[in-house]
Amino acid sequence: MAPAIPGFEYARVPVADGVSLNTAVGGSGPAIVLLHGFPQTHLMWRHVAADLAADHTVICPDLRGYGASDKPAETDGDTYSKRTMAADTIALARALGHERFALAGHDRGALVAFRAGLDHPETITHLACLDVLPTLDMWDVMHGVTAAVGFHLYLMAQPPGLPEQLIAGSPDAFFGHFLDLWANDPEAIPAEVRAAYLAACRDAVPSIVADYRASAGIDVEHDQADRAAGRRLTMPVAVLQQDWGAALGYDAAAVWGAWASDLHHATVTCGHFMAEEAPEDIAKALRDLLTR
Repeated sequence: MAPAIPGFEYARVPVADGVSLNTAVGGSGPAIVLLHGFPQTHLMWRHVAADLAADHTVICPDLRGYGASDKPAETDGDTYSKRTMAADTIALARALGHERFALAGHDRGALVAFRAGLDHPETITHLACLDVLPTLDMWDVMHGVTAAVGFHLYLMAQPPGLPEQLIAGSPDAFFGHFLDLWANDPEAIPAEVRAAYLAACRDAVPSIVADYRASAGIDVEHDQADRAAGRRLTMPVAVLQQDWGAALGYDAAAVWGAWASDLHHATVTCGHFMAEEAPEDIAKALRDLLTR
């Protein structure tokens, strides 16, 4: 059997026409939705979710296009825009009976969470974004040879066809590269979980590429429109990141401060997969956020 979050119940929840999300739900109390990153599934939250479930309803979906959730064909940029995926998240929580909820995302999930916070401020009570920059800013800080760290962003930004073919030619090598490179503590992702991640990605190459392609197109347009209109995140925001600012030459706290007035920004010493490498720290950071 595929790994699961112990004690959580699983369901497929319809969120849009032809799209249902594989979702794990556990605990009781105020709701918090946890969105996973790349190249992972909802399982990345297994430790943090179990901690938070002591006093919260914890909702952990696979994003559209990932894991065991539906993977609609990319018909245009909207199919996998973060706006569409944020709307999935709102629909998911409402289907489970939650009109307002806290939201935390890691990596790709953090981009979805960021968009949800801007598009649905009346719904998101608290927002946490882990190890990511908003899409518009991400492209702005990538310069010269230092941008090589993000080679996959440029590969998957290409028109449909070549990226999918190249990645599908050796998916375990491609996705496994990031699991190896980005983890300071490889033992934080045990063999059975790594195998589940690779299997899920292997079966989702077109939709994963479509998600990234949207972030080189329509997601940038949405961020640009919000910046031009002066829209900002109005809820308490927590951002935890590796020290990418020092590595790439920018002020990460200032970048995020342009989007959020009530911001707590912190750097971490663990690797990219922080919810698996330092789950107690991440759970505490989320609890601290929820008290603000």
